[in-house]
Amino acid sequence: MKNKSLLAYSFCCLTFLFSACETDIDQINLITATKNIPSESGKNVLIVYSDSARIKMKLSAPQLDHFDGENAYVEFPKGVTVFFYNDKNKMESSLKANYAIRYEKSNMMEAKNDVIVINNKGEKLNTEHLFWDEKKELIYSDVFVKITTKDEIIMGEGLESNQDFSRYKFKKIKGTISVKQ
Repeated sequence: MKNKSLLAYSFCCLTFLFSACETDIDQINLITATKNIPSESGKNVLIVYSDSARIKMKLSAPQLDHFDGENAYVEFPKGVTVFFYNDKNKMESSLKANYAIRYEKSNMMEAKNDVIVINNKGEKLNTEHLFWDEKKELIYSDVFVKITTKDEIIMGEGLESNQDFSRYKFKKIKGTISVKQ
């Protein structure tokens, strides 16, 4: 009798156990899904790009996150500072932003949030959104930009410039500009 009641009790427990288990594929996917996490991360990073033993660019960032995949990119979520050099290893310009992302496939960098570019003449560009096309050595923006020189302040919507920010043109210029005769 004891064996029969133990057997019945075991059967009830097993039935309860199997009936309580349910496979919800959405819950499993939610638990096991991998978030978009970086394949590499670094803190207080300094990267030096050179060509033929000549420094072309120095980049520093408090944090760098590299994401692999078909659309691989490098993100600088805490900001970035970039220094550009000429063939004589003299700094030509600098770029600073509170956020940046570089798309590896297209060799494009997008800088956002308080972007500042300064050239070797001391001219300063301020904007909230800027693109740098590494292949074309071109920087550009389609939003409000302000350039401060020693003599004037020029504002506009959109700008295109060479990489060292020595020659630039506005898309829609605003402000007072002095013209030398």
